[in-house]
Amino acid sequence: MLDLFQKKKDSKENLEKCLAKKDWNGLARAYYDLGVAAMDKGDLNCAVLWLNRADSIYSASDSVYEKASKNSFFQKEIVSDCSDRIGTLEDAALLYNDIPSEMEEKAEKLDDSQIRIWGLLSIARLVKLGERLSELPGCEVFAALGWAVDLMLKSFQTPITQNEYGQLMNLCNDLYALGDSETFYAGGEIDVPGSAPFQVFDLNGMMGVHQELSNYLDNHLRLLSALSQNQPLPAAEVSMVGCTLLPDYYVRTGAGKLEDVPQIQAERKRIEDDYDFVCSGITWEQVADQINKYKALDILLQDK
Repeated sequence: MLDLFQKKKDSKENLEKCLAKKDWNGLARAYYDLGVAAMDKGDLNCAVLWLNRADSIYSASDSVYEKASKNSFFQKEIVSDCSDRIGTLEDAALLYNDIPSEMEEKAEKLDDSQIRIWGLLSIARLVKLGERLSELPGCEVFAALGWAVDLMLKSFQTPITQNEYGQLMNLCNDLYALGDSETFYAGGEIDVPGSAPFQVFDLNGMMGVHQELSNYLDNHLRLLSALSQNQPLPAAEVSMVGCTLLPDYYVRTGAGKLEDVPQIQAERKRIEDDYDFVCSGITWEQVADQINKYKALDILLQDK
């Protein structure tokens, strides 16, 4: 046990050194070591956190991946083993896995419009966090989340301009590109009153908040294009719902059992309430009112 603790301590110290030197290959290895140690001792939430961070860095660019793979045969095995371990963890009974499954099951009872509104309500709750993250160098893209929510809500009711469509597409592409940039995993963070700082890399959980935001925007753009050309509509996707739980942040900062974290409990209730809301015969005015309330909400703060 003492040896395991020492390995974990050494890995975290190495992690800080790699961040300082911008040694991304070394950083991925440090995350991998932490993930393996966590998995070996049965701490599966931490294993998911660290191994997915390692995988995200390995996959961020060809140069990083090739350096990792060609460094030595042993290093190549690490890349493969990291992926295999992540696959194994996807079958574990964890909030990381249970929430997406629950959302998929609930979505089976909704029509496409209800699913899209459900997802849009979730994005609205990321606006305040996005505004704060946008102050970090390289994260300016998040400042446009509020504008994007308003535009997408508008587009459900009336056609948007070609310029607006283009701006939404640019935002979609920029969010996707963020995950492959050094900005994403370089350690940038913002203060959280009364809690540990929130890192940009904390968005990596639940398939990646930035990724799911990009996916939602892409699907919406394809919807608008199909409507304008009288083409078959793309199926709505529910994967955006649940990303607002931000489990990586709470696991990384040692908050304990995820299901007991007050902010996660509050967010799960909002998700449930949103589901009931979209099933209740709502008007666009009611949707707009709810979105405006959510845009002012900081989901990292504990409800008082």
